[in-house]
Amino acid sequence: MKRIAIQGQIGSFHDVAAHRYFDGEEIELICCDTFEEVFRQLKADSNVIALMAIENTIAGSLLNNYELLRDSGAQIVGEHKLRISHSIMCLPDEDWKDIKEVNSHPVALMQCRDFLQRHPEFKVVETDDTAGAAKNIRENDLHGHAAICSKDAAAIYGMKVLEEEIETNKHNLTRFLVLCDPWQAESLCTPKESNKASIVFSLPHNEVSLSQVLSIFSFYKINLTKIQSLPIIGREWEYMFYIDVIYDDYTHYRQSIDATRPLTKQLKILGEYKQGRSSI
Repeated sequence: MKRIAIQGQIGSFHDVAAHRYFDGEEIELICCDTFEEVFRQLKADSNVIALMAIENTIAGSLLNNYELLRDSGAQIVGEHKLRISHSIMCLPDEDWKDIKEVNSHPVALMQCRDFLQRHPEFKVVETDDTAGAAKNIRENDLHGHAAICSKDAAAIYGMKVLEEEIETNKHNLTRFLVLCDPWQAESLCTPKESNKASIVFSLPHNEVSLSQVLSIFSFYKINLTKIQSLPIIGREWEYMFYIDVIYDDYTHYRQSIDATRPLTKQLKILGEYKQGRSSI
């Protein structure tokens, strides 16, 4: 049995993504309140695997998670892209006319902005977790409250779904990374099975350095799928660059890394893994 650390409660989108990624396998979830706690679980037990959201097609990148990943020493061994579909639910004996307050994670609330604007009578209150909002309403018998979360949470916590697919944009995908201790990385994905890599580096403070790096990837026919820059605290106008690349030839990819390394500082391969599929 695999033990998987996630941020959020049973019924959260992290829970759904974990079961989709490890489809057919027996897993035990370790539910954490924060992403920091997820990494503490990884550090405390090298057998634990983590699944962590890293970006959303609407909300963008989870910038703090990039820093947590780089500092942790954990390795990326996989990814999964999950369509995020939100439902609004309440206690089973209530209906629309009873709802006064809506609870959910701030990102979920933002993704349902048009729905909430059509219901100005609802007081909107942020929580730490989508499914956790449903769990809290049910366990504390909070009449007049509704939660926005995955419809899976309704069956888990005995809630009544009032409406499904209330998100503003139906093309709403979150990308999750699968992480582990480096010692067990090859048992989950060997380098030769991979076709995608995540890399982080900083650059000398000059105007041509980034263009030179990108030219190297282009020369070796390495497809750059994402670039995210984050400022280096305490060093004015210097940045860490987080890059995702896709490749068909592992040897050419490694050659591009060798050619890039002299132009960069602190270059680190965060993981080599298979490009993830999407699920609904």
